[in-house]
Amino acid sequence: MALYVLGDLHLSLGADKPMDVFGGAWSGYVDKLRAGLSILRPEDTIVLAGDLSWALGLEAAAADFAFLDGFPGRKLLLKGNHDYWWSTAAKFETFCQAHGFSRMELLHNNCRLYGETALCGSRGWFFEEDRAGTHDEKVYNRELLRLEASLKAAGDREKLCFLHYPPLYRGYRCPEILALLHRYGVRRCFYGHLHGPSHRLAVEGTVDGVEYRLVAADAVQFTPQRIL
Repeated sequence: MALYVLGDLHLSLGADKPMDVFGGAWSGYVDKLRAGLSILRPEDTIVLAGDLSWALGLEAAAADFAFLDGFPGRKLLLKGNHDYWWSTAAKFETFCQAHGFSRMELLHNNCRLYGETALCGSRGWFFEEDRAGTHDEKVYNRELLRLEASLKAAGDREKLCFLHYPPLYRGYRCPEILALLHRYGVRRCFYGHLHGPSHRLAVEGTVDGVEYRLVAADAVQFTPQRIL
């Protein structure tokens, strides 16, 4: 039994928006993902850290979820900034039942357990939102509440935190999210969102007692990263 994490799959099997158009690491990325995800076994768990599908709705995402569900193991899905298909937990469960997808769960306003370890997370927030002049205080505060709800749900268990947006970046820190990680004793945090040239700006390693790691697919050769 193993725990893995991978972010930013950007699948587009049911729509005409493949990442191959960006070239470089993204050329043939679906085949790379197929090879990478083939390491999963039925007893494994993988956290998918946001930006899973370009689809604009659940039905439009069916081909992408069929691709994911075709691999063994439990999948925990985190919301990313491009996951426009995202809906309520009840609608997602109904969608999965209708399509026979039995291996996927949302990590949202909750925590999931891997043995005695609590898997916590939320989308988070990123400085791009502020720089674009679209900062919405209500949305930001809601993200903080969701992350804290997830951390609270873990109780006294060891906590691993998964975010889509990085909580810190070279030249940027999100103090409220970092404060939550410290308040709830998080020691390891995994995030995605950063691509291409932005990889060099990622903060990885231990900062103020918390280990950070970038797990965007193109940063880790489209291979799930084993963390437990």
